[in-house]
Amino acid sequence: MPRTPKNIVTVTGETRNQLTAIVQSRSIPHGLTRRAQIVLMLADGIPAPEIGQRLGLSRPTVQKWRDRFVGQGLMGLYEELRPGAPRKFDDEQIALLIRQTLDSKPEGSTPWSCRSLARDTGISKSTVQRILAAFRIQPHRQKHFKLSTDPFFVEKVRDIVGLCLDPPDKALVLCVDEKRQIQALERTQPVLPRGMGYVEGVTHDYVRHGTTTLFAALDIASGKVITQCKPRHRHQKFLAFLKHLDKNVPADLDLHLIVDNYGTHKHPKVKQWLATRPRYHMHYTPTYASWIHQVEIWFNLITQQAIRRGSFRKVKELVVNIKRFVKAYNPKAKPFVWTATADSIRNKIDRPCEYISGT
Repeated sequence: MPRTPKNIVTVTGETRNQLTAIVQSRSIPHGLTRRAQIVLMLADGIPAPEIGQRLGLSRPTVQKWRDRFVGQGLMGLYEELRPGAPRKFDDEQIALLIRQTLDSKPEGSTPWSCRSLARDTGISKSTVQRILAAFRIQPHRQKHFKLSTDPFFVEKVRDIVGLCLDPPDKALVLCVDEKRQIQALERTQPVLPRGMGYVEGVTHDYVRHGTTTLFAALDIASGKVITQCKPRHRHQKFLAFLKHLDKNVPADLDLHLIVDNYGTHKHPKVKQWLATRPRYHMHYTPTYASWIHQVEIWFNLITQQAIRRGSFRKVKELVVNIKRFVKAYNPKAKPFVWTATADSIRNKIDRPCEYISGT
């Protein structure tokens, strides 16, 4: 009766599927993939010497992983944890370092840095850096915030989020605002063109040639914008922009305008004009909540792509450049995707409130 070769292993269907998935994965370490290949080749009856020749491994190495798999299964293919060098700092020292970083400041300076912590505690800079990174502590960074003080914050957020997530039928939802005091800045020397190995060069100083105000209405359904440039941002100019909207929007649609609390939007003459046109519905954002106003995203786009890096000898050149950007933007415009619900926004606002007394 013929004997079964010693190196052949038996692999069940489920285990074979797992080994095959390991071999085909692109994210698993190469060593683990190689061990799975060894086991699969042994299960297919390939002798150990031939496996070593194909994979560039010695016979003892093939035998080692065969024995590990037979004795421990799939878990035997993973590397065992190595003890390494003993820790130099115990948990109490690490806790003191973290407490010092979070609860104190160095004298005459703020905040702590890895070097200043190393000097003060006697721990090496690289060790301090590893400890702070492990606990995701970043004393050198700062994040800005501003909580709304609007007493009707929740109601307004629910109103605006409802318009974004579920717009009404036979109506347009427009985010309307103005970007004020856009300066026509001319660099004092010509812009140096970019090239291979070096970036575009501009002078740090400039000459001011006046300002313009950009009025914009963003259609949240299509992403397209209707714009006008005005020399100022008074209520008369805002009213003129509303009349411009009235001419460029189909007359059979209701208009829901999302605006902020700037004074020109609530001027008596503006309210009087709106009162005679029942298809207009105004929705005001909460105070200090420009992040909920989608047109601000578009203002950032035009600032980065058409305004900030330009050089304009007069306001007219700036206005022409803005119109050129809008003309190229609208044919390929896409709406901004709104996913946040009113409840998720409120939960996010509640967290910083817990750390501020009086809220």
